[in-house]
Amino acid sequence: MTKVLTNRFGLKDSHTLPVYESTGGYVAVKKIFSMQPAEVITEVVKSGLRGRGGAGFPAGTKWGYIPKDSPKPKYLCINADESEPGTFKDRYLLELDPHQLIEGIIITCFAIGSNCCYIYCRGEFDLATKRIGAAVAEAYAKGYLGKGIFGKGYNLDVTVHRGAGAYICGEETALLESLEGKRGHPRIKPPFPALVGLFGCPTVINNVETISAVPFILGQGADSYRKWGTEKSPGTKLFSVSGHVKKPGVYEVPLGYPLKDFLLNECGGISGTGRLKAVIPGGSSVPILTAEEAWSANLDYESLAAKGTMLGSGGVIVMDDSVDMAWALKNLSLFYSHESCGQCTPCREGTGWINKILQRFYREGGTPEDLGLLNEICDNMVGKTICVLADALAMPVRSYLQKFPEDFARHFRKA
Repeated sequence: MTKVLTNRFGLKDSHTLPVYESTGGYVAVKKIFSMQPAEVITEVVKSGLRGRGGAGFPAGTKWGYIPKDSPKPKYLCINADESEPGTFKDRYLLELDPHQLIEGIIITCFAIGSNCCYIYCRGEFDLATKRIGAAVAEAYAKGYLGKGIFGKGYNLDVTVHRGAGAYICGEETALLESLEGKRGHPRIKPPFPALVGLFGCPTVINNVETISAVPFILGQGADSYRKWGTEKSPGTKLFSVSGHVKKPGVYEVPLGYPLKDFLLNECGGISGTGRLKAVIPGGSSVPILTAEEAWSANLDYESLAAKGTMLGSGGVIVMDDSVDMAWALKNLSLFYSHESCGQCTPCREGTGWINKILQRFYREGGTPEDLGLLNEICDNMVGKTICVLADALAMPVRSYLQKFPEDFARHFRKA
């Protein structure tokens, strides 16, 4: 399989401009200046590229929502605030192939009529932020960014902005608030960012992996991109793999690839006890899969939805049969209760209550009534907040309790 996103991984100095250009970089972008912006958007729509940040919304469709007749400036924001536990593929793209992202940015900005892009990096991303900052400087020096880029009459400025380590700023409207210098609180939608986004102007927000796929699509064509994947989930996807596998890391595979083959072939099989117990397929906020469900699942949006979970950000966390799910859920709840921004009462209170119950349940023992209370709290969180952070804890809680009741029963207090 031709690698769409990772073909330069492993090359010496892959993050530099000379290596990027020597391997076909900045060729696709030169084609767009003979095209109309609408043609660029049409090609991306035709490719079926879906947002790789978690929601899976079609990227070209999102670009098409930007009003063409608006007198306001238009912005592109790159969501590089990769904070979902178990997810680290965007960090690899920033560190190992930052110019691929920059080329995608240029193409995207041309398509939506934007002259300004912000790259919002996770606060803990030290090397990644340095690499993308150095790549932006190289692009400016070569005339690929700034005024009259590539000798054409098109201006584009790119700014790298480093966050302060808040999980909530991975939510797109909280990211906008943070960029504007305000507290990172999600906004009520509508209005959506395509109409009222950064500084009240039309804005597209996509994550690193999504925009990094754009140069291939414009360079090789939408049909070439559709050679991989499924009809509804075309192309390739990066998966971050951690936990009980022999070869953890970041892998690029076609969407629709069987999860069993992925774990046994790419990841080298199950480590630890060698017996699979559970898999989180899309980052810590999605419902968990049992071993039986995982062995029969495929890595695409529709297959995982049919299993009652989500592809999400592609953060695959593998657990062998030594893992106590009460312990795992206790740790997960601590993260979400700490990262809630506190704006919405169901999330602020609900994540805290869930964490307190699970901490007590694990340390001191609990009762069947505790499990009922956890489910009741989840019922009062899902769909009742401005953003989905509350859902991001409630969904795992429900699935862990439903699928691994024996692990929680072991912690019941003896009469």
